[in-house]
Amino acid sequence: MADSLAGLDTFPKLLAHHAKARGALPALREKSLGIWQTWSWKRFADEARAFACGLAAAGFKRGDHLAIVGDNRPRLYAAMCAAQCLGGIPVPMYQDAAAAEMAFPIQNAGVEFALAEDQEQVDKLLEILPQCPALKRIYYDDPRGMRHYKQPQLAPYDTLLEQGRAALARDPALLETEIAKGSGSDTAAMFFTSGTTGNPKGVVLTHHALIDRAAAAAELEGLSDRDIVIAYLPPAWIGQNIFSYAQSFVTGYCICCPESAETVMTDMREIGPTYYFAPPRVLEALLTQVSIRMEDAGAIKRGLYRYFMALAQRVGGAILDGRPVGAADRLLYRLGDLLVYGPLRNVLGMSRVRVAYTAGEAIGPDLFKFYRSIGINLKQLYGSTETSVFVCIQPNGQVRADTVGPAVKGVELKFTPQRELLIRSPGLFKEYYKNPQATLEAKDPEGWFHTGDAGYLDQEGHLKIIDRVKDVGTLADGTLFAPKYLENKLKFFPYVKEAVMFGHGRDRVCAFVNIDMEAVGSWAEKRNLPYSGYTDLASRDEVFELVRECVEKVNADLAAEPELAGSQISRFLILHKELDADDGELTRTRKVRRGAIGDKYRELVEALHDGRQVVHVETQVRYEDGRTGLTSADLKLRDAKIFSPAGAKKAA
Repeated sequence: MADSLAGLDTFPKLLAHHAKARGALPALREKSLGIWQTWSWKRFADEARAFACGLAAAGFKRGDHLAIVGDNRPRLYAAMCAAQCLGGIPVPMYQDAAAAEMAFPIQNAGVEFALAEDQEQVDKLLEILPQCPALKRIYYDDPRGMRHYKQPQLAPYDTLLEQGRAALARDPALLETEIAKGSGSDTAAMFFTSGTTGNPKGVVLTHHALIDRAAAAAELEGLSDRDIVIAYLPPAWIGQNIFSYAQSFVTGYCICCPESAETVMTDMREIGPTYYFAPPRVLEALLTQVSIRMEDAGAIKRGLYRYFMALAQRVGGAILDGRPVGAADRLLYRLGDLLVYGPLRNVLGMSRVRVAYTAGEAIGPDLFKFYRSIGINLKQLYGSTETSVFVCIQPNGQVRADTVGPAVKGVELKFTPQRELLIRSPGLFKEYYKNPQATLEAKDPEGWFHTGDAGYLDQEGHLKIIDRVKDVGTLADGTLFAPKYLENKLKFFPYVKEAVMFGHGRDRVCAFVNIDMEAVGSWAEKRNLPYSGYTDLASRDEVFELVRECVEKVNADLAAEPELAGSQISRFLILHKELDADDGELTRTRKVRRGAIGDKYRELVEALHDGRQVVHVETQVRYEDGRTGLTSADLKLRDAKIFSPAGAKKAA
């Protein structure tokens, strides 16, 4: 693949190549008003070039930043490439972020130009204009609701596009000159980190870094222009961007943008993606929906499902990996594929998936095994924004639930005495924007990136991640405390949506729990337990017993692990509200902000550790329209059984 990319060292050059080599083939599809609309590679290139000329006429120049905020849409991708055509830098932003969260990235990047998808995003940008005086141009794609907006900074996308087409017709050589000036060492994009512990950092990535890693992974998986990908995760997240932008430009495959978040599964069934990515939370939600549907099915369907799923759990993974399986089991599995697995893959929209990845968080072994057992080639990968995603990938035939695979071609790994993983790769970021101190702390003079993750390589050279180095602590008696490891074990249960562990420096481990409203709600309805909403359901004694069973199963598992047997969960509570990014409790990528939660609910943490049974709490919450309010409740605190190492097997 490297040979075929010779001389194509920037995304605009790749786009021009595809427009020439496969101009009539689909580059993008977008579902609008229930109908799939197709953009060919030629149309994609023409749109990006015209928009680039419009930006240039408006004063956009090399080195400028273009903020882009919205869902996955063809025009937003065209705008990204348009900025790159001029030597500019697209800065994708999270579309579900509150206005106040957008202020820092826009200020930090000195953004003067922005493209917003619709009225909602325009309103956020207008709200922060007093804090972002440099922002002088806001273009919007969807004109609905914008008729009476008279702010001088606003202009429709279509107006700029027409201006660009006119400029391109007058001087077509101007844009070609700008594109030719670009090189692989130029900055291609800037992605802001989730800001788990403070202000987000702008990660500066070059064309070479993104293209090189996209090509390495594509070569490993044999990706081509025949593949199809659905783009449904935030484009501001490097994971979605590498799959729906970088790898698309490298291979020429087609990107499909769903109509809305609510129609993703339906849209997947219609377009049949062959290459798929989902964080564990998405896979958990899909399995929860399947489980609820099967519980509501008739006795015959439930019986068939249980029989063939038991078979799949036993032999499905081996068949997928090409390992030997008895003739009788193989024949039964084919029958199961006809009756259960095939229809199930179709319901999930994964009938044609050839390669599927999961990353971002640890995935439960049972969840991982479920998807692989029904014939979906789900694999784990490891990476980050700073590494252009692809660091480790599980090769076919070497897929395991407890590792993330060996290093991808071109990547070097090593560890500090404290077990911190260091990475050297062609995909490493250039710098943290306007933050030289953080850059020096993260990337040493020899080019090693300090990940902050603790882990090790097993005997087969596969990477195993334990936790964040800064989060690994000890209890008061010196017992190892790995909060993320414990949280993930508890979240593997379908009834637990989020878990937050506290215990460093304490005499025991205690947990906050968010129940999964859909799974627990279905469980309650089958038992005729009435409830009026999340807070009411979370306060039911029956739900506490359900969660206690999950906690004690985790404790039984921990009792069998010598290093962690002393960090079993002794007490827990079920929070009265769901953790929310708008309330500062989660990042926009749904990662728990443990420090912020510990500070916000300090009284609850103390109550768990000092043995109280009930505590009153009042919490400020932020609604979707920006208003704030107070919610209060009397929370119950409960004990969980602790197992001795010798009793682990008996408990299990």
